[in-house]
Amino acid sequence: MTRLSGKRALITGAARGIGLAFARAYLAEGAVVTIADIDLPRAEAAAAEIGALAVRMDVTRQDSIDAAVAEAVAKMGGIDILVNNAALFTAAPLTEITRADYDRVFSVNVAGVLFTMQAVARQMIAQGTGGKIINLASQAGRRGEALVAVYCASKAAVISLTQSAGLNLIAHGINVNAIAPGVVDGEHWDGVDAFFAKYEGKAPGQKKAEVGAAVPFGRMGRAEDLTGMAVFLASSEADYIVAQTYNVDGGNWMS
Repeated sequence: MTRLSGKRALITGAARGIGLAFARAYLAEGAVVTIADIDLPRAEAAAAEIGALAVRMDVTRQDSIDAAVAEAVAKMGGIDILVNNAALFTAAPLTEITRADYDRVFSVNVAGVLFTMQAVARQMIAQGTGGKIINLASQAGRRGEALVAVYCASKAAVISLTQSAGLNLIAHGINVNAIAPGVVDGEHWDGVDAFFAKYEGKAPGQKKAEVGAAVPFGRMGRAEDLTGMAVFLASSEADYIVAQTYNVDGGNWMS
């Protein structure tokens, strides 16, 4: 018997990267998985490759969230697991932060998490069998960073939302917890590296090499390094875990 046999999972922002790694891991553990992503063609291609389902979801739009949740329920017969993975990164000195950039990041990283969690929690409550919700926070939510105020604040909000939602929803048998990755390699790091090249005057690739070397484990994380925690928190083994955020970061942050 696999650990997630018969469970139905919805994962946002899962057409690539960490979300796609989670989808693969959940499928391997016996779950039925729906990949939700704003890029539907890419989501459909990824789903076809790994044996998942796909829906379009723009987490900044309530109508899109509601439609995607309804479609996922229609495809799978319900939702037992939600992973809020969709997120954006930004960086700038405090004096150069724009309201538009703040609004863009918070609409995805905070409001997107809150209102997707709300929509799925309503579905889980209607099902009456509990569920597991896993939010993707970050070590950036544990501390400030000079050039990363908006992103850090958004991920701190995810940790706080996880705590509040966890305390509220456990009354319905829904466990809400979070994972705080450290620096995780992937195509998104090209964009992150470009921000630091611009504002710190570093050569392309230099920041990425520096942060990887600074991880106590000895390298940057990989998406697959996070899947063990993602499977655990989605499983019955985590039934007594409520409102926690787990660092999976190679030792970068201790809390």
